[in-house]
Amino acid sequence: MGHHHSHSHSHGPPNYRFAFAFGIGLNAIYIAIETAYGLASDSLALLADAGHNLSDVLGLLLAWAGYRLSRIPRSTRRTYGWRSGSILAAFLNALLLLVAVGTISWHAILRFSHPVPVAGNTIMVVAGIGVVINLATALLFLRGRKQDINIQGAFLHMAADAGVSLGVVFAGLMTRLYAATWIDPSVSLLVAFVILISTWGLLRDSTSLLLHAVPPAIDPVKVTGVLESHREVQSVHDLHIWAMSTTETALTAHLVVKDDNRSPHDEIIVALRETLKHEFAIEHVTLQIESRAASDCPQDNLDSV
Repeated sequence: MGHHHSHSHSHGPPNYRFAFAFGIGLNAIYIAIETAYGLASDSLALLADAGHNLSDVLGLLLAWAGYRLSRIPRSTRRTYGWRSGSILAAFLNALLLLVAVGTISWHAILRFSHPVPVAGNTIMVVAGIGVVINLATALLFLRGRKQDINIQGAFLHMAADAGVSLGVVFAGLMTRLYAATWIDPSVSLLVAFVILISTWGLLRDSTSLLLHAVPPAIDPVKVTGVLESHREVQSVHDLHIWAMSTTETALTAHLVVKDDNRSPHDEIIVALRETLKHEFAIEHVTLQIESRAASDCPQDNLDSV
């Protein structure tokens, strides 16, 4: 039996260094300003928003750490490098967002029974600046959020924070117009619900990737069909597909070729590797060619237990 392996490597994720540095720096300055105005105007709304902004900066730091880890070269001990760090960062970001949702909801519920008057124009202006800053930061991550759940986590943090700040502005405006204390906590609960819906997908996908599940964008049945569609391949077994990072996918499989196969094994591997890269964006591929006599793989028996 011959063992033939092919490997194709991606060129790494896009560079988001500026986006992370811009988002963290600008938001840190804004937090200091918002806290100062909150203390000066004795505004709980502004101080709460500043606290939420702080959690988002921590979220950005987490996402940046995961992004940087994913770019560290591999070593003899860590043969995939630190690529999985980006998956862990996305998972921790989802947990941090859930904590933020819980905090917002708790304070909102308390305000129904203990109304806090929303301050005037100063709060709306400061929170309005927060909307602009966080929305601008979120837009820097907009393009890559569908290809990388770590970047999606950063995007959700900033978009969520823009929503919270917008809620503060809207609640302040409505309270000034109608003098109703229930508007502020109601808007806060609505914002928390929207954040929860967005976060749930991030938590689900990052947890699956941590457990080496097939990435959600890839259909393993279709992958098997593509491998078996080659004229020289009789069957496929011991197929494994998993995420090495939030942007890179790996695949290993055993291919049983026909007994009358006349094509060189390298030709089969190169053709299938290119197809997998083109159709599924799987760039790290290891294929083992087997004859029918050698196709009784012990791993298949283990998988069926």
